[in-house]
This record gives sequence, structure tokens and C-alpha cells, in this order.
Amino acid sequence: MKYNFNAIEAKWQKYWTDNQSFRAENKSDKPKFYVLDMFPYPSGAGLHVGHPLGYIASDIYARYKRHKGFNVLHPMGYDSFGLPAEQYAIQTGQHPKNTTEINIDGCLDDEGNILDKYVNEDGSIKDEALIEKGKSTTIKNENYRENIIKGYRKQLDKIGFSFDWSREVRTSSPDYYKWTQWIFIQLFESYYCKDADKARPISELIEAFEIEGNYRINAAADDDLEIFTAEVWKAYSNKQQQEILAKYRLTYLSETEVNWCPQLGTVLANDEIVNGVSERGGHPVVRKKMKQWSMRITAYAQRLLDGLEKIDWPQPLKDSQTNWIGRSEGASVEFKIQNSKFKIGVFTTRPDTIFGVSFMTLAPENELVAKIVTEEQKEKVNAYIEITAKRSERERMADVKTISGVFTGAYAIHPFSGNKIPIWIGDYVLASYGTGAVMAVPCGDQRDYDFAKYFDIEIPNIFQDIDISENACEDKSAVIANSDFISGMPAKKAIKRIIY
Repeated sequence: MKYNFNAIEAKWQKYWTDNQSFRAENKSDKPKFYVLDMFPYPSGAGLHVGHPLGYIASDIYARYKRHKGFNVLHPMGYDSFGLPAEQYAIQTGQHPKNTTEINIDGCLDDEGNILDKYVNEDGSIKDEALIEKGKSTTIKNENYRENIIKGYRKQLDKIGFSFDWSREVRTSSPDYYKWTQWIFIQLFESYYCKDADKARPISELIEAFEIEGNYRINAAADDDLEIFTAEVWKAYSNKQQQEILAKYRLTYLSETEVNWCPQLGTVLANDEIVNGVSERGGHPVVRKKMKQWSMRITAYAQRLLDGLEKIDWPQPLKDSQTNWIGRSEGASVEFKIQNSKFKIGVFTTRPDTIFGVSFMTLAPENELVAKIVTEEQKEKVNAYIEITAKRSERERMADVKTISGVFTGAYAIHPFSGNKIPIWIGDYVLASYGTGAVMAVPCGDQRDYDFAKYFDIEIPNIFQDIDISENACEDKSAVIANSDFISGMPAKKAIKRIIY
């Protein structure tokens, strides 16, 4: 018997649609199971092979769980509000609303007729988005017909995925993004109360300020906050009060290092950059400071870590999440800059190694660089900054082989020994990580060690009976030596002594 797959698949796909076979019930006695795929960008005339490649495995699992008696929620949607959709519209010279809608729904029905919404009463084509550059507008033209019949939804259906289309999401729909706007407002009108270990309304903060100022407030906030009384608060202008509240809000404006693409006129994520140029269009990308909305997500670091312990994920995945959260325990240290009012603040998880510091390294974007560089070094420093600005953070982090940097001409003063420490800039330090500065301990960190060797910087040894002639010692159990009052102590004991 001939296997007529076209007829069989069409029959059952129609049955699934008519009977909503894959719809998840809101109220069901069955155990719940949620299968979520990454939503595609509708930034082209149809799916590419990478879409079904990922969806097939999850669809198999969704079907398996249904057969096992679960109430499976397996939705699909479109990540249609952003750069890819906008750039596709620019490339085709059309409005993003039109191109996005057509890319999702297609323009023809299953019989090959133009959908009614694209046809005027006189039978003419309503939407210019149907007319692509260099192609005939005659529907009989097969190339044109093939192009406009393609729609993400039709293609997903023809593959036979078991999506619950009653839960379809389109991020470009006002019905969807009104909620992202609502979430932003909730964050803006909240602060993180450390005592309650959760967000609280900013109005409660204002009430407390009016009664007793901020000296008893235990909240996540900017480091430069000053203590004020209720009387001082009331005497502030509205502008001053709002500036103080901004230091507490969960969303706030700040100067942030970003990947800026002048040709695209937008900020790009690290994932959207390949070899220093934009993935879409291949345009140059530079690092620059811009005022951006930021979120005080670090306030939730411990809660995020605690939450990881409660979920059944593979350990490598949990480890990657822990590293992404990036919460560290250590000490903040200030280094005064010689003949300057400025200081360099660093955060270190190894304050026990402070006597091994032989140089400081600043991120090229660190705002201190322009303030401390000497006239003799300014030209070299500026040239280096210009080169570094063309590399993404991810590229700089991944490149562990290339050693580069420039001496600023300035010196810091060691807080314990009083020794002069040269201040360098190097692209292995990121402005977005910590304070954008590191106290370099070459004997205890391989990257600092390689930098010091390359530029012939002193490498003092602060580890007892450890040979550092070839490599740094990154063994945290090593005993500290040549370090004044912490000499002879193991690392853990030395850390406590330095801090306390």
C-alpha cells in the first residue's frame, strides 16, 4: 500500500487544530508539566534549520509526558520586538509591524489565495509589504508565491509540532509588552529591604526618611550614600530627594559600559557581536559609556544562590548559574594615588595576598585613567584605549593568550608597606566587573604573572617554600610568607586577620 504522507499528515494536523488536541487545561487533576522552547526571531521570510533542530527534541519530550498522563503546557511564540525584526524591516525598506506580521502569518492561505486582510475592496493588494524588491507582484509568479506563502506559523504547523497555540506570545504585541512596562514600573517604585530580604514599596522608604532620616535603613543602595536626618530630608528640594531615592530604587539610570554600533544606532549584547563587528550587517562595534537603565540585581544574589539549592538541575548547569551570579566574599581595599586626590578601590577575595601586590591594573575604560595618566604616557594610553574599545568584553575574557597593556605613568601607594606601585591599564580587566581595577599579585595569579613577566615587572614571592620561577602559585592552602604580621599563617587565617 502506498504511504500517502501528504494526505495523512494534513488529515491529522487538521484534526489536532479542530480539536485543540495540545491545549493545556487550566483546571486539571493531572500533574502539571511545562515544556518551553526559545521563541524564534521573525526576522526573515521563514524558519531556518536551527529552529526545528531545537524544537524536535522538546516536542518529543512533550508528547512523551502527555502519554504518561501529564497536563503538558507546551507554548510557542515569537521574539518579535527588537533589533533583528527592526533590521530586517530596514533591509527590505518596510515598516517592522508589516514585515513582522507577514513573516509570522504568511500572506496566503492554504489554497494559495491572498489573505483577506491584505486585499482592498477593489481587489488590489493593500499592503506594500507584499511587494519585495525585484520581484513581480503577480501571484502566478512561483518564486514570489513561494516567498510570501512562507510564514513561521504555517511552517511550524506543517512540521507537526504539538504546540498549544492558545498560549501564543508575540513580544511585539501591546497586549504583551504592556506587562513588561508594568514590571518595570513595579521595580522603579521599589527598593530592596535587607531586613525583610525582599523588595518593598519606595513609599515606605519615604515615610521612614520623613520620620527619622536614613541612618537605620538597611537596604541595597549605592555606595556613596550619606547619612541624613528627617530634618535634612525635608529641607531637600524635590530634585535632591529624587536623586537620593534613585540610589535605592531597583531600577535606576547609570553610566554603563556598552557595546555601541553607530551604523545600527543601538546597543548590542555580547551575543550579537562576532569578531568585533555586529552579527547582523557586519558593522564596527565600540565600547563606550552611555546612560542606561540598570537593575539592582546584585541585591538578590544570595536569594538566587539559595534558590539553586532547591531545584533539580544537573550540577554543571547549577555551577554555571552560580558563576553567572558571581557573588564573592572578600574585602574592599583602597590604594591612594601618589601626588593625587584620587584613590583606587579594589575588591579582592584574597586580601591575604596584599603584600604580594607589585602593580595595579585598571580597565582601559575606567574613568580614573584619564584623571591620573601623565603627559608623557597620554598618547600611548589613548591609542591603547581606542584599540580596546573595538573588542567586546566576551572577546577580551576569552583571549587568555594575548598580553597587552600600557603604563599610565602614575603610581599607587601600598596601604601597608607604603611602597610605590606602578599603575597600568590592561584589557584583561573589565570595567563592568567589580570596580574595574585589580591589585595585581603576580606570584598568586597566573594572568598577573604572565603580565608581569611580559612587561618585566617585579614578582615578589609571598608563599612559604613555593617555587614561582615558572608559574604563579594558585594553591589556596599555601602558607603566607614575607608579609609582615600575617607571615606564617595559612590563607584562611591570614584573610580573617587582614579583615578583622
